[in-house]
Amino acid sequence: MIKTIGVLTSGGDAPGMNAAIRAVVRAGCELGIKVYGIMRGFNGLMSNDMYEMNLRSVSDIINRGGTILCSARSERFKTEEGMQAAIRTCRERGIEGLVVIGGDGSFRGARDISLKGIPCVAIPGTIDNDIGCCDYTIGYDTAMNTIMQMVDRIRDTAESHDRCAVVEVMGRGAGYLALSSGIACGATSILIPEVPYDFDRDVIERMKRTQRSGKVHFVIMVSEAIGGVEEMAKRIQAETGVEARATILGHVQRGGSPTSKDRIVASRMGYHAVQLLKDGIGNRVVAIQKDEVMDFDIYEALGMKSSIDLEMYKMAMEISI
Repeated sequence: MIKTIGVLTSGGDAPGMNAAIRAVVRAGCELGIKVYGIMRGFNGLMSNDMYEMNLRSVSDIINRGGTILCSARSERFKTEEGMQAAIRTCRERGIEGLVVIGGDGSFRGARDISLKGIPCVAIPGTIDNDIGCCDYTIGYDTAMNTIMQMVDRIRDTAESHDRCAVVEVMGRGAGYLALSSGIACGATSILIPEVPYDFDRDVIERMKRTQRSGKVHFVIMVSEAIGGVEEMAKRIQAETGVEARATILGHVQRGGSPTSKDRIVASRMGYHAVQLLKDGIGNRVVAIQKDEVMDFDIYEALGMKSSIDLEMYKMAMEISI
């Protein structure tokens, strides 16, 4: 049985990461496993920046956004020199397994270090929800709720002034956040990278059609993969006569106290990761499918592609006119 493990968070932070860290530490301690908290992702692993955690190290963090271990992206870790530095640290500290919490870039790091003989289990933590093997990633629900709250406030002022609000939300190259939050906010149009769009047909004409039925204020939800919201707002105002304002929500979407769903899912995933590592099982990705916790070979997981629910998109367009 493994006696010592490390846990780190890598890439963009996501609400619920702390809940996953808590579950890893508590589950490990209950099994008599020493757990090191590694600071700033793979950078901390290379530089030996870590500390031993215990039951009280993770008290009162389940409700906190961000990550108490801090996060970073590392180009050096992708090099052989960086990888060897990480392996040296593991040997010096007696680390026999790692839990890596992050997105697909972090998974590749976990895969590479697994190939060097250190079992790794990856947990999907990203607000983008763009991990192919997983129905749900840690942070997604909190980000959706944050967007919904922000857009509800924007809608208040748009309604007061008969305006159109063109809102850009995060998602990198994926439209999950834009689609789900667009439905939740009743957006007139939702523009995502997975669905080709025609601006005249899908924005201008939709607005004009709703204007004819008496609608005078609008919300257009745009994925950051599409962008260009400032120009969109100018074009909308010129072609419809409706005053339009662009808003890029930015990193406010990453922060905040995690929702109950994110806390529970993260706890389940963290616990499952430790159950794998305690028997020396690595090179795995923990996932949620149909509300069940499972795990996949990391190569298989990285090869899976995420796909948008086109029926949901169709529904969104039909009920938001």
